[in-house]
Parts: sequence; structure tokens; C-alpha cells
Amino acid sequence: MLDVRRMQVLRAVVTSGSITAAASHLGYTPSAVSQQVAALEEQAGIPLLERVGRGVQPTEAGQLLSEHAAVISRQVAEAETALTDLRARRTGLLSIRYFATAGATLMAPALARLRQEHPGIRVDLRMTDPQDPLPEVTEGRADLAVVVQPRSRLHEGIHFVHLLDDPYRAVLPAGHRLAAKRVLDLTDLADEPWVRSDGPGPCLDAVVEGCAAAGFSPNFVVESEDYATAQGFVAAGLGISLIPTMGLANRHPAVVVRKVRKPEPMRVIHAAVRETSLGRPALRGLLAALRNVPRQ
Repeated sequence: MLDVRRMQVLRAVVTSGSITAAASHLGYTPSAVSQQVAALEEQAGIPLLERVGRGVQPTEAGQLLSEHAAVISRQVAEAETALTDLRARRTGLLSIRYFATAGATLMAPALARLRQEHPGIRVDLRMTDPQDPLPEVTEGRADLAVVVQPRSRLHEGIHFVHLLDDPYRAVLPAGHRLAAKRVLDLTDLADEPWVRSDGPGPCLDAVVEGCAAAGFSPNFVVESEDYATAQGFVAAGLGISLIPTMGLANRHPAVVVRKVRKPEPMRVIHAAVRETSLGRPALRGLLAALRNVPRQ
């Protein structure tokens, strides 16, 4: 195997035109330079230099190795620069997971700000199981996940940062008997047929628990796990629904949306962050951006 350090000595000889000049540049003795070149010739199995007058010039093989030595030198310099940037946290990779309705409303504007403030950071962004992206962080596959508040926030090595409270709104068919009211008590909806807008998990739990606090259980006649589809069922008159504000960015033209109270169901959105990642300036910047995204 060719010795990279000896190749750099050869490059110095080729670029300076003599062993003496190369020795002066490298801080070696001429004898040491000659020994390094001779050892490299033995490794290569072919002459690398030939004498021309008082100096030397590379053979075809010597020129080849000198050019490769130059490439290696540039690559080493680039690696050192990249490592310096990585140590200074100017570059690197952030792995981020999110659920569907957090995409356009939270992640898009926050990532746009991150790109401006930390242009050297690469982002691995993926949408995960809408009900539970938390394992992506707890199992070490992601640095940060946007999650609906879990039942327990006691997860070793995970730090939770509150981002926002996302209240649920009543979604009614246009012309519904309750559409004239600007604010509804949750009990106003107790006897209505319901369209389920979420699958099992913390989002559905917020709805069911809110109804339980109001003294009833919702009568789900249609099941949907997509807010746009749920609005379509409501618009068709199949029932009413509760949908979080973030899920109403694209509102169906044939529904009306009203606030609810007593109680107002709420899903609490957090960022789950690996504690080992908290020291990264880019991640702290992303958290700040997520917390300061303008609310609708």
C-alpha cells in the first residue's frame, strides 16, 4: 500500500523542482527527502523521479502520484474544515418527525426559519404514525418529534417543550339548527350523531374525555381518521364533528365552525426532544421557531 505521507513528499519535490528546495519547504534534510522518495519508489515498483541538469522531474508514474497526492491534500483540508464546522455545530443532520396537521401549520414555517439561520444543517424530515411519533425519539431514530401530549412525560432521556394548545371546534352542516349560535356548550351536541375525526389515540382521547366531562358519550355513526374526509361527511349531513383548529386550515365550503365550551376540548402539542441533542444550536433554533409560528 502506498504511503500517503511519502506521496506528499513526492508532491513537494515535483512542485519545487528539486530535492533541496522540497527539503527546505518541508523542514527536512535533503537526505531525508531522498530516502522518502526512494521508499515510495520501492512501494510503487517503478521510478518516480529522473534527474534533469541540477534538478529532477517526475516520470509519468511520479506525475500520476503527485496529482493524486494533491487530490488527497485537498480532501484532507475539506475534511478538517467539515469537522471544524461540525464541532462548532454549524453543520450536521437533524432528524425530525411530525404528524400530518403539524406539517403545513408548524413545520413548514419553522423549517424555513431554520434554513435561514442554519444553512449548513441538513434535515431528515418524515411524517410518522399520526397517533404516536414519540417512539421515534425514545428509540433514538429522531432528535425531535412534534407530538400530542402523552399520558406520561416521564421518559428517560427525553425533554418535552410545550409548543401550543390546539382547541377543538364544532363542525356542523351548513343550515344546522345550532349554526346560528356563535358559541356552543358541549352539551348542545350530546344528542347529535357524530362523525369521528381521529383514530384511537391522544387526539380522540381529548374529544371523548371532554364529552365525558360534559356528562355524555358521543354517538359516533361515521368513522374517519382524516379531517378533510370528516368535514365531507359533515357537509353531507351525516353528523357533526369536533376537529382541532390546526385541522381546519382547509375548510369545507358546506360546513360552519363554532367554538365550544364547558369544557373546550384541547389537544396540547409538545416537542419531544432527545436530551443529548439539546446542546445543538440548530435544534434550539428550531424549537424557538416552532414556538413562535404565528397562530391562525
